[in-house]
Amino acid sequence: MIDKFNIRVYAAAVKDKKVLVLHEEYAGEQLMKLPGGGLEFGEGLKDCLHREFEEELNVKINVLGHLYTQEEFLISRFRNNEQLLTVYYLVEIIDENEFLIMDPCIEKTEWIPIDTDENPFPLPIDKIVFEKLKKRFL
Repeated sequence: MIDKFNIRVYAAAVKDKKVLVLHEEYAGEQLMKLPGGGLEFGEGLKDCLHREFEEELNVKINVLGHLYTQEEFLISRFRNNEQLLTVYYLVEIIDENEFLIMDPCIEKTEWIPIDTDENPFPLPIDKIVFEKLKKRFL
């Protein structure tokens, strides 16, 4: 039975036709995902992104605009009682020299090309967002 919402806010930082991704282990699974995380009570969507980037990667960002909001019903692959709602923004990192992985769950970061035929993302909504990035930047 689904009895909770889990609102997730993610960002696509794009430069030189590449997008920043995180490689991390979550619930025993290796994931490649966009930076971001869960919205906390009393927090706005953009505030969540600023907090996540500072907590995870030690950088400040400029939010450039809304990119995509999930439209289909999705149950969390990690908690079957949670319905997910994900919102994605385009961002830029203000000073990449301050970049430092702060979260021990993040194994590495990588800038992956968006001009590839293969969609490299394992998570279903990230796949949609990657296709939107290709349309926008290629």
